[in-house]
Amino acid sequence: MSITQHGHDGHDERPHADTAGSDVVLREGEDSPERFPNPGFGPHRPRRSDVDPAANKRAERQVVALFAISILGTIGFIIAYFAFPLGDSPQTLHRSNLTLGLGLAFALLGIGLAAVHWAKSLMNDHEKAEDRHAQRSSDQTRAEAVQVLKDGVEDSAIGRRGVLKGALVSSLALFPLTIALPLIGEVGEDWNVRKLKHTMWAKNKKLTIDPTGRPIKAADVTVGSVVHVIPEGLDETGAPLDEKAKAVVLLVRLDPRDIKSEQGEGWSYDGIVAFSKICTHVGCPVALYEQQTHHLLCPCHQSTFDVADGAKVVFGPAKRPLPQLPITVDDEGYLVAQSDFHEPIGPSFWERLR
Repeated sequence: MSITQHGHDGHDERPHADTAGSDVVLREGEDSPERFPNPGFGPHRPRRSDVDPAANKRAERQVVALFAISILGTIGFIIAYFAFPLGDSPQTLHRSNLTLGLGLAFALLGIGLAAVHWAKSLMNDHEKAEDRHAQRSSDQTRAEAVQVLKDGVEDSAIGRRGVLKGALVSSLALFPLTIALPLIGEVGEDWNVRKLKHTMWAKNKKLTIDPTGRPIKAADVTVGSVVHVIPEGLDETGAPLDEKAKAVVLLVRLDPRDIKSEQGEGWSYDGIVAFSKICTHVGCPVALYEQQTHHLLCPCHQSTFDVADGAKVVFGPAKRPLPQLPITVDDEGYLVAQSDFHEPIGPSFWERLR
């Protein structure tokens, strides 16, 4: 039946000529429908697990098996954490990262797949629709919502499936260990981020060329030149990979008149400035220097730092300047550090203030 209705804005609303007898309504003079018919839900098709008790039980066993995979993944992560500690060689780093990564992957994948399979094969799959109401529902509606949640818990049958409930609780209870274990005090020194606050740089430590270790005199550095430097004695520490990753520095000599600012008073020497090579975004090595603009570019994500202005960020995702190493010269004219960096190097971590 076709019915003409009067709209709120004074326009006539009438069914389109081609849709007589339907609920599609058009405003006069417009082609876009004002209202569509409600198609409703199609016929419900029961799943095999709904009609076959054997299939239902098989689906439950599959969900339990997936939770078991998560539990084994968490246990594997814990074993790998202690069995394959981080070492000084690329081989030990690779072995540790691989085993920890696989354990974490199976722990997460098992929980995720189990939850999806549980919802699709065991929980109620009848489609439901609810009218939209004001955000603050009536007390009756709120009570009904609580009841729906209770019905959902009942529908999941978790109370009647003891093995399934045990597998769920066990996998969820064990998984946080993959996050908490690396954060536990001094269980593994290599997971202790507090050591990132300090490097080998110290008062009167000479700047040496990377990788030869030859000390540098200020007179050897010309305007516009860039030198990659490491602290003197780095190769004698016994942990060169760890220490070099923190202590690498880029030394640049500018015309002193081009220096706009530096991070500390007297931290440069006659236009020579030294900044950490570790990008403050995600830790990539910053090493591309543009002499005319005095800009340093990180090749990973294009963060750009202005060496002439305290290595402040001028472009890209980095949020902080590169830490500056205070330098001076000793009695023989060699470049030396005045101290360690005054802030942690590299990207953010949970213990740094900024």
